Amino acid sequence: MLLSSRRTWKNGMRSLIVAAIVTLTLTPAPTPALAAAPPDIPLANVKAHLSQLQSIATANGGTRAHGRPGYLASANYVRSQLDAAGYTTALQSFTYNGATGYNVIADWPGGDPNDILMVGAHLDSVTAGPGINDNGSGSAAILETALAVSRQALQPTKHLRFAWWGAEELGLRGSQFYVNNLPAADRARIKGYLNFDMVGSPNAGYFVYDGDNSDGTGSGPGPAGSAQLERTIQDYFTSIGVPTRGTDFDGRSDYGPFIAVGIPAGGTFTGAEGIKTAAQATLWGGTSGQAFDVCYHRACDTTANINDTALDRNADAIAYAVWTTATAVPPVTVWSDTFETATGWTTNPSATDTATLGQWERGDPEATTSSGAKQLGTTVSGTNDLVTGRLAGASAGAYDIDGGVTSIQSPAITLPATGALTLSFSWYLAHGSNASTADYLRVRVVGSTTATVFNQAGAATNRNGAWATASASLNAFAGQTVRILVDAADASGASLVEAGVDDVRITR
Repeated sequence: MLLSSRRTWKNGMRSLIVAAIVTLTLTPAPTPALAAAPPDIPLANVKAHLSQLQSIATANGGTRAHGRPGYLASANYVRSQLDAAGYTTALQSFTYNGATGYNVIADWPGGDPNDILMVGAHLDSVTAGPGINDNGSGSAAILETALAVSRQALQPTKHLRFAWWGAEELGLRGSQFYVNNLPAADRARIKGYLNFDMVGSPNAGYFVYDGDNSDGTGSGPGPAGSAQLERTIQDYFTSIGVPTRGTDFDGRSDYGPFIAVGIPAGGTFTGAEGIKTAAQATLWGGTSGQAFDVCYHRACDTTANINDTALDRNADAIAYAVWTTATAVPPVTVWSDTFETATGWTTNPSATDTATLGQWERGDPEATTSSGAKQLGTTVSGTNDLVTGRLAGASAGAYDIDGGVTSIQSPAITLPATGALTLSFSWYLAHGSNASTADYLRVRVVGSTTATVFNQAGAATNRNGAWATASASLNAFAGQTVRILVDAADASGASLVEAGVDDVRITR
């Protein structure tokens, strides 16, 4: 895992790199049977790969770092395993700091080439050590998952692509090179990216990337679809009785270049140099007041630096996520609106609104700040969203909601009578510390009955704007013609309240 002080790619710094992209041919699959259930990944097999990576490091100066012989030997080991298992592989080269780096890219034949699920882990270590937890653990776990795909002759609905990245420790160089050099059409075909970086930390925690920003901290949610990847992984840990906690998309690993171009991401993490708290030790066991990995970026990050239980659980979680996501039948979109064009939403549909300013409108929002971001000037997709008073004005309070409730309602939507129906959307509610629980953002569905499917109340604290995602079942409305009604309220007198909604979708 990359040190936080090395997030240079986020500031737009790019190395001068020269390489050739290898075009991967997606050949039709043989005629395998669909796997009935995700496999139990054998811990012994994962640890055998770690032993090989340790031996490679030992034979090459104790390291598998970028530009060192130990890295290329690691890449060749991984690629040879995949070639023997029937994958189409490529060794993609790039140059950084005067040394050649390599990404190993492996495609499993079959699946929809326009609906790709990628699974990745960085393969390089730091120069100080062999990097067995960071990140031999993630590399070995996804390797054994890829081999399980072959053993089961899996025939996923999605096309499966695995990747082992070079030079992550120097600033996500390999994954950034890969994403930068994908044509826009090829990027659009990648519908999800799962990242596994450090999954066997000796004083392990069980962290899942916070795709929906439910923690409300740090960088906000991942691109649309990240919340679903998060839930899939959480479902596995719930099934084995292991609690999880969110970890932020802070830019320290190879999901960064993917989410930067709008590709949804997810994954797990067992902790690096951070210190385990007493509460976390109570939750997961281990030692409070000690780093999750005391050998992080050190020579002692060897095969002795692995928590077998954490590695085993995470390997099985990876397989569960791959099988569940890759074999799922893609949902059918019944209705959607990204607000890039006018589709017939009606403001104040019941003629009962009381807000005097900040009424809902579709448009290109202007950013405002007051003790942090309040109205977001960015949308989830495209240029426009639904926003409460899109103008910024002379101050943050110039066009925020004032005087009470503002509402906006969708055009009529006819729902199918069968199938599981899900409403999803992106949203934010921002307010100052002068707000209260009387302020809110609410989404209702109006059919033969009216149901509140989402309600976010304000509070007497500062809340900055950050896009999050939400979803709700619409099964109770199957076969009906419905409308989606969105309200927001400033009911606390002089409070500062802003809200936004984007990318509303109903799927079956």
